[in-house]
Amino acid sequence: MPSERAIRIEADGVRLYAILTDGPVAAAIWEALPLEGRARIRPGEVAFDAAVRCEPILPARGEVKSGDLGWRAEGPGVALFHAAALPGVPPRPILAAPPVQLFGRITGDATRLARVRDGARVRLTALEG
Repeated sequence: MPSERAIRIEADGVRLYAILTDGPVAAAIWEALPLEGRARIRPGEVAFDAAVRCEPILPARGEVKSGDLGWRAEGPGVALFHAAALPGVPPRPILAAPPVQLFGRITGDATRLARVRDGARVRLTALEG
C-alpha cells in the first residue's frame, strides 16, 4: 500500500484532488476505488451512496471543515464538504448530519463543489504512482 494515498474527485465538471488519512475507513475507501454515484446536495455537502464496508470507529464527527471527506455507515455513504469563507472571518464548522468518520482532505479549493448539481455523477478514483 502506498504511503500517501491520493485520489481524484470528479463531479459535474469539477475536478479536485484529495489525500486520504491513515486508518481503517480510509483503507476501506482506498480498496473500494473507483467509487461512483449520483450527488445528493445538502448545505455545504455533496454526498453519494457508496458500497464501502467498514466498521465505524467512534466517535463520529458532527462538525467538519470545508475540504473534509467523510463516510457514513448508513447513506449516503461518502460526503464531500465545502463552505465558502468570508474574508477576515474565521471559517465556520459545517454540520454533518448524520455524523461522519473522516477519511481524507481535499488539497485544493473545496468551495468549487458548490457548483455540483443534485443528481450529477460523482466519481472518486485512485491516483497511482
